[in-house]
Amino acid sequence: MRGNGKVKIAVDAMGGDLAPASVVEGSLWAHRENHGNFEMVLVGEEEKIHAELSRLKAADAPLIIHHAPERINMEDDAVESLKKKNSSIAVGIRLHKEGKVDGFISGGNTGAVMSHALMTLGRLKGIHRPAIASFLPTEKGIVVVLDVGANAECKAMDLYQFGVMGSVYTNYVFKKPNPRIGLLSIGEESTKGNEVTLLAHELLSEDHSINFIGNVEGRDVLKGTCDVVVCDGFVGNIVLKFAESIDGFLTWLVKKRVKESLLFRLGAFLVKVSIRDLRKVLDYTEYGGAPLLGVNGVCIICHGNSPPKAIKNALKIAAEMVKVKVNQHIVNAFEEKKRLNEKENKF
Repeated sequence: MRGNGKVKIAVDAMGGDLAPASVVEGSLWAHRENHGNFEMVLVGEEEKIHAELSRLKAADAPLIIHHAPERINMEDDAVESLKKKNSSIAVGIRLHKEGKVDGFISGGNTGAVMSHALMTLGRLKGIHRPAIASFLPTEKGIVVVLDVGANAECKAMDLYQFGVMGSVYTNYVFKKPNPRIGLLSIGEESTKGNEVTLLAHELLSEDHSINFIGNVEGRDVLKGTCDVVVCDGFVGNIVLKFAESIDGFLTWLVKKRVKESLLFRLGAFLVKVSIRDLRKVLDYTEYGGAPLLGVNGVCIICHGNSPPKAIKNALKIAAEMVKVKVNQHIVNAFEEKKRLNEKENKF
């Protein structure tokens, strides 16, 4: 945090399908809702950012603008994007590395954000692979799912580390002590799953400092059986995208039945408030963005078509991660495990 006690977050003003309009508006919303408790640096094409502020009649808003003349497009190759040293992603993450900001959020090219974060910020001590953690609503609150796209293929140790990082994150950000960790597999039995899953189950079971409840199946995710779901990025991304489609499907289904049935139309009218509340629960913008856990910094990846509400909530997540020192707790957790292992090996 800054000397004034405030968190300062860099925002990729050019990242996303709706940028810079959505990003600038979301940043303003965050500032007003949080009464200036954290500061924002809008990184991108200065002229376009000023134009958006003028459009929103907020030219005098206390938002810092840091010019970055280049833009990484959604279709750009992640590795090739590293050549764009003056892109909004590169500049924003570099500001974080230099300690000029405490975190970075972007709705831009996910692969590019990951590549720049890894190359510039590096990994936390002891972490093999960073993971993208996302949130889904359940019958009992929110479940953290990781990885949802950073690693299509994983080793057992990676899945184990995802479990530990997810546990720390859920504990300190969502204030859930001793969160339940489940390993996503094709059966509840410890003997079910592929070789990587079987080995990961063994590693997670051996760590008595975490609350590992065993394997969970796809049907358990939205039941709230656990607080953290561990899987590789290939499976996790499919789970996430499927969950995101539920809102659209239910909306289509309700509209279809309303057209077909007068009785259903009357029922829909009577439960209008409940339907609105249901859509709010399923709305990904409520959760803002997905933290990239395991990098040596605070990096939030937002949906490509994030509206202002999602940007606002992503900023809140980033600020909270900085305040509660999530990364330091992750490092401490692995250092403690290492210390205990070394002690056991002496006997």
